[in-house]
Amino acid sequence: MKTDLKKEIPTYAARHGRVDVVEVPPLQYLMVDGHGDPNTAPAYADALASLYPLAYALKFLSKDALDRDYTVMPLEALWWADDMDAFTTARDKSRWDWTLLNVVPGWITAEHVAQARATVLRKGGAPRLDDLRLERYDEGLCVQTLHVGPYDDEAPVLDALHHEFLPAHGLRRTGKHHEVYLSDARRTAPEKLRTILRQPVERVA
Repeated sequence: MKTDLKKEIPTYAARHGRVDVVEVPPLQYLMVDGHGDPNTAPAYADALASLYPLAYALKFLSKDALDRDYTVMPLEALWWADDMDAFTTARDKSRWDWTLLNVVPGWITAEHVAQARATVLRKGGAPRLDDLRLERYDEGLCVQTLHVGPYDDEAPVLDALHHEFLPAHGLRRTGKHHEVYLSDARRTAPEKLRTILRQPVERVA
């Protein structure tokens, strides 16, 4: 039976027009870091072109060698900047730092990743294959909501989240802004894109 982590992990569900306070469990990800405008930076395109070949090589290794099949998870990313206004209100994408993420099951090990990396290399490689790593990430307490629409329309949602919802609920930001891309931007009209917007927080004493 195929495992679908998106259905098993409750925090992969969010509601449009509502902010929820959630506890995100520790998860294991493939990760790759970069800087710059995701629309124009070659590093972003190269990272994306490397992440999914490795993710699918891992899936098929797990299915064939371990007899444990699973659904490859959607793209995710952590975003931050020295001044977070560059991300929320100013939207100066040239100043953004990012980490692309893809959740993998807990039974995947570093040895499995090494084997899958070798498979990708045999098939021609990928531009940032050597930069990809397997890492456990524990976000813990977070707030999240579902944004429906173009990515550039997120700014007012994030501004309200940061400056209205968090103070009103005795919370403050702690970690990096996190987005989960439930839609494939290559096949979905901008106005129909579904994105979970997530922010790690802590309670103000």
